[in-house]
Amino acid sequence: MASPANPLHPSGAGAPPSTFEEATYRKVAWRLTPLLMLCYVVAYLDRVNVGFAKLQMQTDLSLSDTVYGFGAGIFFIGYFIFEIPSNVILHRVGARVWIARIMVSWGIISALTMFVTTTTMFYVMRFLLGVAEAGFFPGIILYLTYWYPAHRRGRMTTWFMTAIALSGVIGGPISGFILKAFDGLNGWHGWQW
Repeated sequence: MASPANPLHPSGAGAPPSTFEEATYRKVAWRLTPLLMLCYVVAYLDRVNVGFAKLQMQTDLSLSDTVYGFGAGIFFIGYFIFEIPSNVILHRVGARVWIARIMVSWGIISALTMFVTTTTMFYVMRFLLGVAEAGFFPGIILYLTYWYPAHRRGRMTTWFMTAIALSGVIGGPISGFILKAFDGLNGWHGWQW
């Protein structure tokens, strides 16, 4: 009598995954997951650091709470509008190229935010940051589908998303340190750093 098919095993057979298969997925996980987690930590820090910068930026630029809140939130408008087009392009040009583009462009735009001096510049930079970062999270999820079958992908996605908690643990102390220690360095305010 034949054993029932195992839906979790790629061949559908009742046999458990081979040692070679387990070793291969373990190797892939150790190569991909730490880098992807680091990228998401940076992405999440970049998304929320405007809240820490508010402590000095709002005073230095004479921004009202309303202006600051809208500027902080306009990020998500750019992200929302360009998320799907970004993933279509990712599928066409490949994950390696497109995710690298996302990270380089959001790094440049994030760095250029230090030169903001007006309300309009603040709005534009936050919108452009959302545009640049659009597609990163869903792009990584799509990228994981290239490496892992459905029955393994949930675990890898969970590991990837633990970066949110990590960014919360390290983000506050790092942002606080930068605001205090770098304030006045090279003639720039702490929020610019």
